[in-house]
Amino acid sequence: MRDLHPRTRRQVPVNRVKKPPKERKPINWRPIIKGASKFVGGAALFAATGFGGMKLYRLIGVSNLLRLETIEVSPMRKLTRNEVVTLAGIKPGDPLYRISLKGVVDQLSRNPWIEQVHVRRYYPHTLSISLTEREPKAVANVGCLYYLDAKANLFKALAEGDRLDYPLVTGVSEEDLTKDPNGSRDAFLGALQVVDQLKAGTVFGLTDVSEIHYDKGYGYTLFTMQGGVPVKLGNGGFSEKLARFASIYKELQPQMHALDYVDLDYSDKIIVKKG
Repeated sequence: MRDLHPRTRRQVPVNRVKKPPKERKPINWRPIIKGASKFVGGAALFAATGFGGMKLYRLIGVSNLLRLETIEVSPMRKLTRNEVVTLAGIKPGDPLYRISLKGVVDQLSRNPWIEQVHVRRYYPHTLSISLTEREPKAVANVGCLYYLDAKANLFKALAEGDRLDYPLVTGVSEEDLTKDPNGSRDAFLGALQVVDQLKAGTVFGLTDVSEIHYDKGYGYTLFTMQGGVPVKLGNGGFSEKLARFASIYKELQPQMHALDYVDLDYSDKIIVKKG
């Protein structure tokens, strides 16, 4: 019989040659582990710095590593070393790194005798304080007595126990200081010039004068220690005027109590007025 269902020939697949798999290179874990360890270590260090840094800071503070041991103070005439250290508010044993240099300067500058302050810190244990003191050149009566320094600054009101053996300057009032500070300063500067000239005098000098008086309209007048005689200087030319007066001073001394005044405010003569 004829086969009514013809057989379809099965197609036999062509055999494919399998390619061998690509060879994989082994993973080098070393740089990965190294990088990860650096990251973790850095993070740990950061955490240690943030968390442990303050502990380290405090540890240094409480240790003796940076404690103040030596306080150097420059030589002074008026203040003692102990007074300076007390005024500065410091003491041995204080943490050196915590001391405020500006704070020490501010504390010391409050004392009227101190003109300039320099403070330096030398690790691990030393603080150095260098001071410049004011020196009185005269005493000014401006309603109360004040020391006057070489720059014509009134720097300290006199108190009990303060020395009075300085030239006395009068004629500038407290009102003058307020209303005309520049004029008052010029008046004091002129008085200090007179003081310098008197200090240089040999025949008639500073010890022969009890007072240097300033008058805004006239200038300067000296009052002699002997007899309180007014010696009129006016303004300027103090060296020449005082030299001329010194030339006759010895002759005038026996009669000083009888003199009314002496006027030196001329370029070529001296007027001696007897009472």
